[in-house]
Amino acid sequence: MTVRAILHFPDPRLRNKALPVTEINDEIRTLIDDMFETMYHDRGVGLAANQINVFKRVIVMDHSEDRSEQLYFINPEIIAKEGLVTMEEGCLSVPTYYAPVQRAAKVTVRALDKQGKPFELAADGYLAICIQHETDHLDGKLFIDYLSPLKRAMVQKKLEKLRRRTL
Repeated sequence: MTVRAILHFPDPRLRNKALPVTEINDEIRTLIDDMFETMYHDRGVGLAANQINVFKRVIVMDHSEDRSEQLYFINPEIIAKEGLVTMEEGCLSVPTYYAPVQRAAKVTVRALDKQGKPFELAADGYLAICIQHETDHLDGKLFIDYLSPLKRAMVQKKLEKLRRRTL
């Protein structure tokens, strides 16, 4: 498994839409393994392939403390939403910034597993938020897009300043 570089806002590649996976093969299975390795390395709970410059509709997540609840979704599609909840979100592509975002409280997602078999998963709470956050990435959308233009501009300036300090 390989740790891959994560793209950071305002990198324009984060706005690219991911394409559906047409064949589930060893390349896709390796991508999923690398995504978990990258996510754990950077202490994240979710990662979309877009964030590592691979524009395929694949997301991974694990919100357990002991890395025991790996979930992955190939070609995920949210097919149902219910209720509303506001929760503070962060993102590996928007480091050091967190903000409250309103999303559906419950979702049902349809996807494929590593063998190409379709499945559905109903989720609520933190898992539902993660699924929505990561599927947004596949459509070129970031959690900061839910903020006002002024707050988004402040985040961009903060991250540019942080990047200059670390170069």
